[in-house]
Amino acid sequence: MTQYHPIKRLLIANRGEIAVRIIKTARRLGIHTIALYSDADANAMHVREADEAWHLGPAPARESYLDAGKVLSIARETGADAVHPGYGFLSENSDFATACEQRGLRFVGPSGAAILAMGDKSGAKALMEAAGVPVLPGYHGADQRPAVLRDQATLVGFPLLIKAASGGGGKGMRRVDQLGEFDAALAAVRREALAAFGDDRVLLERYLPRARHVEVQVFADTLGNALYLGDRDCSLQRRHQKVIEEAPAPDIPPPLRRAMGEAAVAAARAIDYRGAGTIEFLLCKDEFFFMEMNTRLQVEHPVTEAVTGQDLVAWQLAVAEGRPLPLTQEEIVLRGHAVEARLYAEDVAAGFLPASGPIQWLNWPKGVRIDTGVAAGDAVSPYYDPMIAKLVAHGDDRAQAFARLADALAALALGPLVHNGPLLLRLCEDPEVLQMGHHTQWPICST
Repeated sequence: MTQYHPIKRLLIANRGEIAVRIIKTARRLGIHTIALYSDADANAMHVREADEAWHLGPAPARESYLDAGKVLSIARETGADAVHPGYGFLSENSDFATACEQRGLRFVGPSGAAILAMGDKSGAKALMEAAGVPVLPGYHGADQRPAVLRDQATLVGFPLLIKAASGGGGKGMRRVDQLGEFDAALAAVRREALAAFGDDRVLLERYLPRARHVEVQVFADTLGNALYLGDRDCSLQRRHQKVIEEAPAPDIPPPLRRAMGEAAVAAARAIDYRGAGTIEFLLCKDEFFFMEMNTRLQVEHPVTEAVTGQDLVAWQLAVAEGRPLPLTQEEIVLRGHAVEARLYAEDVAAGFLPASGPIQWLNWPKGVRIDTGVAAGDAVSPYYDPMIAKLVAHGDDRAQAFARLADALAALALGPLVHNGPLLLRLCEDPEVLQMGHHTQWPICST
């Protein structure tokens, strides 16, 4: 008989809205929650909501939320039996995941080996090719000499992308339209990659100018079960960062949708995955190509929860306890359509400059799900990602979901902090967006 190991004390190694989100599910399941906070977050919502909270260190993330040693030390002192990393910070740090396992802590996520396998984009693409998952034409080899890369670029063809092998979040990426631009772009990507990731290796990929960004939510347990919970379209982006996401991805024929889902599960099985993961594809007409795997819960997971009726954090905790997945593939049913807007403290008119400061008034709209880590009287810190909240609308169909989200954004009252709410509202009402005419390079600020 399979032995389960219930989680009783959960350390949440994160902050903001995702920490609050995890606390809500843990509380419903009767799990004691332990929050962490930096000097900047001493009075933050996630600290107020948790059963107990421990001070990590100064405001800079590298001295607090990114300090794995401090996090592990607090886990030991508090008697935690599991750690949920959320997303960002230490969530895709293979050394941290392994260190948790070595200390008898359940890491609510994949193994360190799985994170390591997918953290290297070049190695991940080779693994996916071996697993039969479609991969964009390109070069992801070990020989990184400039002359070799230039020759490979000619073979791949233009336009192409130079991408940091250990990259993410849109950093370390350049489009090159002709060979004469290659050397300067390569040098720029390497500088960015070294500064951001400590690794200046790159890969080359064919550039698809009007592609859609479609990702598949996968889940696997420790008993050999793996499945996908539908897909999401994340094509509304700025500088390779998502702005609005929706589920399911619109206008995809059922056979193609099924093929993407099955390829995503094959990708997860190829690295003996466990927990929640996302396989990101580029979709161009009736062809899809693997981009990368995010070995964690995604920011946009609420739209999948809305159309499946499932709590993905509860699924993560169940897997960490050694339980089987709650449903089989045949039992996954999608209902309606959901769309999520990321509300950021940023000055759109000034080129999306991040903003920070106090929130003196805040009235959330009714009729939509709000995932947030702030309330009136709180402040957005300059030290961390300036996301204020995620607004998620669900409807019987895509048109209704977008209409409900637009109504919510129109009713939003938040200030005096500058934010991107007006832009999100324009996007939700834009005819081209509503007719699914956008793609990853669609200019969101021309509306």
